[in-house]
This record gives sequence, C-alpha cells and structure tokens, in this order.
Amino acid sequence: MTVRTREVEYYDGDTRLVGFLAWDDAVAGSRPGVLVSHMWGGREPFVCDKARALAQMGYVGFALDMYGDARIGSGPDENARLMQPFLEDRALLQRRMLLALETIRSQPEVDDGQVAAIGFCFGGLCVLDLARTGAQLAGVVSFHGLLKPPGNTAGKRIMAKVLVLHGHDDPMVPVEDVVALETELTTAGADWQIHVYGHTMHAFTNPKANDPGFGTVYNPVADRRSWLAMQNFFQETFNPS
Repeated sequence: MTVRTREVEYYDGDTRLVGFLAWDDAVAGSRPGVLVSHMWGGREPFVCDKARALAQMGYVGFALDMYGDARIGSGPDENARLMQPFLEDRALLQRRMLLALETIRSQPEVDDGQVAAIGFCFGGLCVLDLARTGAQLAGVVSFHGLLKPPGNTAGKRIMAKVLVLHGHDDPMVPVEDVVALETELTTAGADWQIHVYGHTMHAFTNPKANDPGFGTVYNPVADRRSWLAMQNFFQETFNPS
C-alpha cells in the first residue's frame, strides 16, 4: 500500500479553491470517493490526515477548500471571520459544496456514482447542507457539526443517507437543535441516524481541543466510537445488500 496525494485546483468564479486528494495506488480501478469538509480554521492538516486515513481504507479522500487558496485561520478571531460569510449566506456555502462534489467526481481514481462526504464542526454543517440541497450522493457524516437548517431547502427531498455524530454536552448544539433535525430529516424522507455520546462536548475528534470554557474538548473514546460508526456506515452505504 502506498498512499499518494496531490492538490487539485477548482474554481468558484474567480475564487481559486485548492483541495487535497489522497488515494492508494495499489487499488486497481476507480473506487468510492469521500469529501472531507474542514472545521472553521480552514483546510488544516487535520482534514488532510482524514483524507489519507480514508485512502488507507480503500477510498479516495478529498479534503475540500471552502475559503480559497487553502487558507488557514490564525486563531479563533480569524477563523470566525472566515466562517461567518458562509453562515450568513448558506446558498454560497451550498454552491461551494456542490463544486467540491463535482470536482471529486471528475477525478480519475473516483467512481463518480459512489461519493459520500464527511465534515467536522463547521464542516459537519457543510455536509448536511450538501445533503439538504437534494444532491445525488451516497451519504454524509457530520462529526460534532452545527445543525441549524439553512432556510432555503424546505420541501427538497434528501437523497443521501445521513449519519450525525453528536456530543450530548455540546454547548453549541442544544438538544432542541437535535430534535429539530430529526423532524427535518424525517420530513425530507432521509434515511437517517443520530448517535449521541454522553459526557462529550464540541470538537470531540480534535486532539488539540482543550478549552472547556469554550465548550471544545477532545474525547478519545467518542473519537474512536464515531470513526468506527463512520466505517460501518460506509460499508453499508457503498456495499448495499
């Protein structure tokens, strides 16, 4: 097994976006592809490492770029400034996600009929919004993602299977948001699951998260359980019986 990587340029108008593709060159032919949507800090090494891990499983991982030029924020203040335009304009967010979906499908290593997406924190919201557009993809997985609906997708049918992995003690996502998402997904006809981890806060998959006052704390048990849940979800999603 040799995991290879390359950067892939794609564009939203004049905005240059730079994704990070990883695949195992020992696998013959095309195979399922998985988008990886980043946290508020941008296309950091964290998501590139997730793309590599997906490649080791036999998929093609593609860490997408929401901000342009693979820009990475310098800290919470800049991260918030980078993310805020997308929270205020969910149509922009959705357009960037759809462009990333088109881009991964165009890669020669990818089976364009078998594509899914995962996302972390802000990226979890992004992959849920991708599903909310009604896009044709196999499934989406949100890790400690924000859940509030965008307001422009009501009435659309969700075609992707949905797995949401959530910490019960996440101060950024109250229980009311979880219940509202259950109702939203059911109304949209989605095949959905929500796994809730007890005694678990926001950003539980990020080893650098260590700020209880802000609500972001790494939880190695929830990290391991959620990654296994994703693997089981993809085995079912990409290999339906």
